[in-house]
Amino acid sequence: MTGQRIHTLSRRHFLGAVAGAATDVGWWRRGRLGRSELYALVLGSAQDGGLPQTGCYSPRCERARMSAHYIASLALIQPSVQRYYLVDATPDITRQIDLIREPNFRERARARRPFDGIFLTHAHIGHYLGLAMLGREALAMAPTPCYCTEQMASFLSDNGPWSLLVEEGRLDLRPLSTDRWHRVDDLMSVRPLPVPHRDEFSDTVGFLFRGPSRTLLYLPDIDRWETWDRRIETVVGEADVALLDGSFYYAAEVPGRRQEDIRHPLIPDTMRRLEGAVAEGRRVIFTHLNNTNVAFDREGNERRDLERRGFSVAQEGQRFEL
Repeated sequence: MTGQRIHTLSRRHFLGAVAGAATDVGWWRRGRLGRSELYALVLGSAQDGGLPQTGCYSPRCERARMSAHYIASLALIQPSVQRYYLVDATPDITRQIDLIREPNFRERARARRPFDGIFLTHAHIGHYLGLAMLGREALAMAPTPCYCTEQMASFLSDNGPWSLLVEEGRLDLRPLSTDRWHRVDDLMSVRPLPVPHRDEFSDTVGFLFRGPSRTLLYLPDIDRWETWDRRIETVVGEADVALLDGSFYYAAEVPGRRQEDIRHPLIPDTMRRLEGAVAEGRRVIFTHLNNTNVAFDREGNERRDLERRGFSVAQEGQRFEL
């Protein structure tokens, strides 16, 4: 809640059972969400450039101009107490928050206090540029906690125009230590996980969000699973739902770039590593897809194979109970 300091918890692990292994959006809507205390809402599933991407006129981008995919982001919503959290503020934020349909949210936005907190993973363009739309020229947001790492907080404080948001008190920076559980409110805790990823301006984290019943892993960006100081299989084992970096399907899908320059895990490699987790009932969903990614093509062979193996691609408006 705005103004409430986050409290560090001793590490405590529990997992809510995931009912079934269905991968369709409708499964999460049928007959259960009315009783949900906390749910995650997918606000976007595309890489930082979005889909369609600027200057791209490939068949995939042309099709997407009829139904765009927004840049990867989440909302964490607590309907009964009318709390709303944003995970990554993207350049698509103006349209993305229209996906939040809770009756009170638009009243909150009109009162210039749409969010009870904002979580930021890192300082690449798709993950924080949307903060600009919350400043004095646009929404003029009331003071709001911003949860990130010490390095990300320093970046925002030391560089304009973000520093103006801090100076005006709109962003109340609350750096979190990594690899520790922190209590956000009476329904939700968060654990930031440091990950290796082209840290030009700040370091990078993924987040484990733990609700009353389930735990969700949000990890939209990482260089390679092999370069991490932990096993992705183990980390996914701590979650019921994992939204993971699915930027690329093939190394050769971006012309003029070498495979070693594509610093993201390839989807087939991630599926190979996590087939066991999916077989155990955990949901693994790919997000942050580049505009070149064939997994966007619903009728393509790669998408069919992905879904046959029990994985899925994030969809705007998709909901996960926590």
